[in-house]
Amino acid sequence: MRLSRRSLLTGVALVGVGTFVARPLWNAIGGAAEPQPLRIPALLDARGQRNSLSLQVQAGNTELFPGRTSRTLGYNGSHLGPTLRVHRGDDVEIAVTNTLKEDTTVHWHGLLIPAELDGGPHQPIQPGTTWRPTLPIRQPAATLFYHPHVHGRTGEQVYRGLAGLLIITDDEEQALGLPSEYGVDDLPLVLQDRQFEDGRLVLPEGMMVTMQGRRGNTTLVNGTPDAVARVPGRLVRLRFVNGSNARIFDLSFDDGRVFHWIASEGGLLEASVEVRSLTLAPGERVEILVDFSDGRPVALETAPDTNFPMMMGPMGRTRNFVAEIFGAGNETVLRFEPAANDGKPSVVPGRLIARDRADASPAIKRRRFVLNMGMGMGGMMGGGMGSGGGMSINGRPFEMARIDERVQIGDTEIWEVTGEMMSHPFHIHGVQFEVLSRNGGQPVARDAGLRDTVLVQEPVELLVRFTQPAVKAPFMYHCHILEHEDNGMMGQFMTS
Repeated sequence: MRLSRRSLLTGVALVGVGTFVARPLWNAIGGAAEPQPLRIPALLDARGQRNSLSLQVQAGNTELFPGRTSRTLGYNGSHLGPTLRVHRGDDVEIAVTNTLKEDTTVHWHGLLIPAELDGGPHQPIQPGTTWRPTLPIRQPAATLFYHPHVHGRTGEQVYRGLAGLLIITDDEEQALGLPSEYGVDDLPLVLQDRQFEDGRLVLPEGMMVTMQGRRGNTTLVNGTPDAVARVPGRLVRLRFVNGSNARIFDLSFDDGRVFHWIASEGGLLEASVEVRSLTLAPGERVEILVDFSDGRPVALETAPDTNFPMMMGPMGRTRNFVAEIFGAGNETVLRFEPAANDGKPSVVPGRLIARDRADASPAIKRRRFVLNMGMGMGGMMGGGMGSGGGMSINGRPFEMARIDERVQIGDTEIWEVTGEMMSHPFHIHGVQFEVLSRNGGQPVARDAGLRDTVLVQEPVELLVRFTQPAVKAPFMYHCHILEHEDNGMMGQFMTS
């Protein structure tokens, strides 16, 4: 494991306006690391447990690097959580017990359910208590995920390990014959970057963390550094979740091979799309099919992430410094070692599902949202971690007691969203939307499909359908750079 360019960035601590002190820097483990087999989360199939599942939120110690123990958080274990598989049409009870010494929540990211079941900041689970929502599963097959959403603490709790996959399946998906043997040819892949010193997880703090989100010098896949996945020599389905606090991944294979994008956040696309690379912002998910029948080892890589605030004044020099650091080549995310071709055909379905085309004519209202990063004297952002940090939407930092928008259930609206100073992954709870336009023109190819999270900086128009009630509690909309969310870049709406 060599010292990455990201570690240089995170090794700089801001101590005053225009003044920086360099911390000592280490390789992640102080030397070369051995490849590790990819960890596959345990699978909890709801139907196999009579649609009654249990999660225990707990603290623990985890050897993310062999022989080096880190303090971590997890569900039903010391780090990350099991994959939950549910079936369309079922009602699934999940008992969530909090054994931490602080409040937490569990947000079912992407699930279309009433707001009081959503697991946002209005559904806190206090230490020593159990929350028992019954989740109605009524949407098509898709890859979702779950994570905490307690206001002001989301970033740290996710960073320390609270995240897991939530997979919905249905008869229509199963009839397509897609790879579906969990952990064999259907792989859950939670991508995260984390900061390590001498092989132990550390928590970045300070003004730069507020501005750019927590970032790290090491990429983990399912909590595994330097991961190697041994896969069959045939078509394999990869379910990616970007579980990072702020990092954007730009994924491709080192041999330039084509792969097939088959699903976005809302589920399967109408048809598979041949691509050589895909971006994945925090909170986004994609599913792809990769043909490993040639038996050749190959590495999945990511291009450098250069999404940092564009600033004026003293901090502007830091932006240029960051751009130079991150201008390096690609970084390996995950290596694949295929077995010999087993003779099974690797056929990608031409058509996947049918759905209605986006139609903006029913939209009865347009709303505009600007994701603000406030600036103070000398180009510095106001505040720090926990003080708001200048983060807001439409100039208003988040307040638990304030409802920002009211929507009629059943309505369709156009939301125009713009991000200040950098690109922001914008997530809306309780809905799915389609991208109508980007910067006044056509959406880009990556905007296709039903979404609940989308990357914005230039104005992006979203066609949003509101189908879920929010009467007893509100839904959230926010930037999914978790430190932006924690520091005020979030609003809430009610539907009735």
